[in-house]
Amino acid sequence: MKASQHRSTANPIAPRRWEGGPAIGGRQLAVLAATALWLAGCAAVGPHYVAPDSAAPATWQGAAAARVAVIPTTPVELAAWWRQLNDPTLAELIGRALQNSLDLRAAQAKLREARARRALAGANRFPTVTAGGSANISKGSSETGAGKTRELYSAGFDAGWEPDVFGGLRRGEEAAQADLEATEANFHAAQVSLVAEVALNYVEARAFQERLTIASANVASQSETLQLAQWRAQAGLVSVLDVEQARSNLAQTRAQIPALETGRAEAERRLEILLGQTPGALAARLADSTGIPSPPARVTAGIPADTVRQRPDVRAAERKLAAETARVGVAEAERYPSFSLSGSLSLEALSLGALAGGDALARGVLGSVAAPVFDAGRLRQQVEIQTAVQEQAFINYQSTMLNALAEVEHALTALANTRARQRNLNEAVQSARLAATLARQRYSSGLIDFQTVLDTERAVLNLEDALKSNQAEQTSALIQLYKALGGGWSAPAANVAAKTQGKAA
Repeated sequence: MKASQHRSTANPIAPRRWEGGPAIGGRQLAVLAATALWLAGCAAVGPHYVAPDSAAPATWQGAAAARVAVIPTTPVELAAWWRQLNDPTLAELIGRALQNSLDLRAAQAKLREARARRALAGANRFPTVTAGGSANISKGSSETGAGKTRELYSAGFDAGWEPDVFGGLRRGEEAAQADLEATEANFHAAQVSLVAEVALNYVEARAFQERLTIASANVASQSETLQLAQWRAQAGLVSVLDVEQARSNLAQTRAQIPALETGRAEAERRLEILLGQTPGALAARLADSTGIPSPPARVTAGIPADTVRQRPDVRAAERKLAAETARVGVAEAERYPSFSLSGSLSLEALSLGALAGGDALARGVLGSVAAPVFDAGRLRQQVEIQTAVQEQAFINYQSTMLNALAEVEHALTALANTRARQRNLNEAVQSARLAATLARQRYSSGLIDFQTVLDTERAVLNLEDALKSNQAEQTSALIQLYKALGGGWSAPAANVAAKTQGKAA
């Protein structure tokens, strides 16, 4: 049966009630039930959802420059990408974050809510049956009546059902199912973001520790240079100007240490928040620097089509589009007639003992249909509103997909550039250290002036600091790449975690 055949603008049909006697026996009830089931099986109104095509490129533009192999991947392969960094402390912190993160707990609560809403939408399509009973004992006044005592007892069942003739409830169930799947995808997206944020902040904390070590080493080296200048000034070989320049250079280096300590502390505080812990809880765990995690020699990335399919935020946007498409059908169904069936089966008697008798049986059936006649275009505008919402969801899906592809390209570019810069900085640091050693030796022999020593020492400090910063940026670029690829979750692991949380709740 086509949905368009049911459109009606007639006046609502007055409900007709049948009750009592054999007239509502098996045949009439069977006809009513069969008709309702046949109508409920008709096609649902509204558009049928078709997943949009993803116009993903064949490969990544920046893969070659970043020396990244582009091969098909699965979420399981990307699930624990941080293990490639070979840092046990990082792996431990990520595991603790996945267990204790407040953001993940909030996402899990939203997931339970979505599951309950999906179950509620499914329950709306089924009949409701209620049971009840009553006892009424009253005695009239002797002044105004006979003063007799009256008793009335009843017990029975009431049932009601609204056949989903035009599919409004079915479309609502489709929308709730899509909302549930979108919420699940958002939960996975929260996992991806959490893992990446823990890794990024961990790398930042380690980078500050390394930079503090460099600053402290340069303080020691510049202290020796100050002593050298003082000895030469006491010997009358140089002026006090060399001493003051050496002292100023040393003080500038020492002044960098408090700022680096602040940066390290802030990175640790952010880590503690991500792990759901109080400030200072990670101080002892991160006290000893283990260095900045280094990217593996071989890095792989899935093809663009895999990324569009695997990224949970893209999946969430696509499921949201499916939900809003189904809600167009919900709004459209409101413009069609609605049907309802209700019935009751009860026992009524004037005494409690008479309830068991055959004459106490009472039953009734009510069937009704109602259709909109005039609403000044309200229902039509509701369909128009929902169609516009569906279009917004489609645009959001397209935007999310394009952003996902752009994030991967940006991470590949950053990874390629930081790798190239790392090679140049390594060479520059080695040359700067050798130049500083030679300058100090030649100055102690009186062959060069003190300005050359200052310049080489500043170059060493700046280049060593830049080297560690770039190393952290290179690892961060790799983390951003895995985040952009949708790494950090897998469907089997996520389902097990969700079931475990549900039992605990």
